[in-house]
Amino acid sequence: MLRLIMLVVCLTLLSSAGSTQAKEPLILGREWSAYKEKFLEPNGRIVDNGNGAISHSEGQGYGLLLAYLADNPSDFEQIWSFTRTELLLRDDGLSAWKWEPDASPHVQDINNATDGDLLIAYALGLAGSRWKRMDFIQAAARMAQSILSKTVISAGGRTILLPGAIGFRAEDRQDGPVVNPSYWIFEALPVMGILAPSDRWQALSDDGLALIRTLQIDPARLPPEWVSLKQHPVPAKGFEAQFSYNAIRIPLYLARSNINDPGLMRGLMDAMVDEHGIPAVIDLLTGRPIETLSDPGYRAIRDFLACRVDGTPLPPSSIQFQPDLYYPATLQLLVLAGIREKYPSCL
Repeated sequence: MLRLIMLVVCLTLLSSAGSTQAKEPLILGREWSAYKEKFLEPNGRIVDNGNGAISHSEGQGYGLLLAYLADNPSDFEQIWSFTRTELLLRDDGLSAWKWEPDASPHVQDINNATDGDLLIAYALGLAGSRWKRMDFIQAAARMAQSILSKTVISAGGRTILLPGAIGFRAEDRQDGPVVNPSYWIFEALPVMGILAPSDRWQALSDDGLALIRTLQIDPARLPPEWVSLKQHPVPAKGFEAQFSYNAIRIPLYLARSNINDPGLMRGLMDAMVDEHGIPAVIDLLTGRPIETLSDPGYRAIRDFLACRVDGTPLPPSSIQFQPDLYYPATLQLLVLAGIREKYPSCL
């Protein structure tokens, strides 16, 4: 009974935690319909159509969050059903990171991806709060506690987030620990602190932001995707020293959060583009763009930063939603939801 009372209090706190609570859905019905027609299968699987039609915990977490933002409980339930039955296979409360449609079994690698787990727990917590679903709150709390115990560690005076429970610690790699700065989903961390109370969540947020500020590596002035923290932060061995598809989420998560650092956001906004102002994969060793990211979903992130920093309205190309590939389409909806919630004058 005491545990139930605590969870009810937790639910009430979540309702006032500054998360996405709005009178109208932050993702419009036509946008969500277009998204789910393209990427959501009837069994609740979110399909990454740009990556061999696989599914992953990241995609299921994004799908849950977007269904919540669209205020669609039935689709949320559908996505959660697949996630719960097909990915929550580990014995520690975390989810397996990848589901392959042509493999038998569909899950070949049981390791988790911590950003996916954060997204799932975050969406479950918000949905449980809004729709008064105690089962969602309980599932979110279990996962938040597992994230905290299995992937949040102290290293070199920092509180850091391991990308997975296995393979990234100092004992796992010569250059370990290794982190991915794009796994810090800043808006989710206060909710994790309610679901699984600990002062380590605030330390994780503070140290993650400090790390990103440190990682503006010359000449590109951008953070790498994978970072060794064995000594001072440097690009990790075995990975390209690039600002790329993972790292482009760093400015998105900053813009969606309550973090107010115009200097950092302006620096990212100016550095993440090519000579035409289009987001790009950037070689950190030369500072040169090596691949243009022209999809409207990527461009919308840069436009979101311009909104946050300068109050510049989004151009029509970033507002119009015509999904093609799962990943940039997802990012674009997160941009639109973030602006509708906190910066409607930018529309």
